[in-house]
Amino acid sequence: MTPFIAPSILAADFARLGDEVNAVLDAGADIIHFDVMDNHYVPNLSVGPLVLDSLRKHGITAPMDVHLMVKPVDRLVGDFIESGANIISVHPEATEHLHRTLSVIRDAGVQPGIVFNPATPLTVLAEVIELVDLVLIMSVNPGFGGQKFIPQSLDKLAQARAMIDASGREIRLEIDGGIKTENIALAAAAGADTFVAGSAIFGSADYRETITAMKAEIASQRASG
Repeated sequence: MTPFIAPSILAADFARLGDEVNAVLDAGADIIHFDVMDNHYVPNLSVGPLVLDSLRKHGITAPMDVHLMVKPVDRLVGDFIESGANIISVHPEATEHLHRTLSVIRDAGVQPGIVFNPATPLTVLAEVIELVDLVLIMSVNPGFGGQKFIPQSLDKLAQARAMIDASGREIRLEIDGGIKTENIALAAAAGADTFVAGSAIFGSADYRETITAMKAEIASQRASG
């Protein structure tokens, strides 16, 4: 699959969020990662569906990759479908009936995703792999931006890649947490094709330069691998 860079708006300047999103898209970003936190499932509070709806009304048409770090999750699934999400990813721990939740997302014409925290085993993936279009491996514990990358996440990434390849389905493999130019090639080598980066992009002086460098690192790894 074509590699995707997915800037996380969690690290953007919220006073000018629409302009920030347009800026990273103009700089070469492929999709926008939309982190939703509830101060319950994770110890932080971020944004809700009205913010996504506002970005759509602002004229942003790029794919929105919504990561729901909320519990219970099902009510917000519907709200984000209505607000214009293209991908909605949920944690297995956040719903009583994962199969049903993923089916609701798919039946609405939105791509379903499943998220694995650093300590969450991949065993459940085998049970729902036919229902997902994206697998997200967290390389930090969810809840805060700017955390350091957990190296053991690369092993889980490789395991997920093997499961996806064995399924024969086209499923994106995304990594989120501590991704930057210096380690993005390691994630690509382990099998990731979609890379969430927050502070590494929004905290840089030149968005285009940073995104271009990230894509160059991925291309170099693919060429040598």
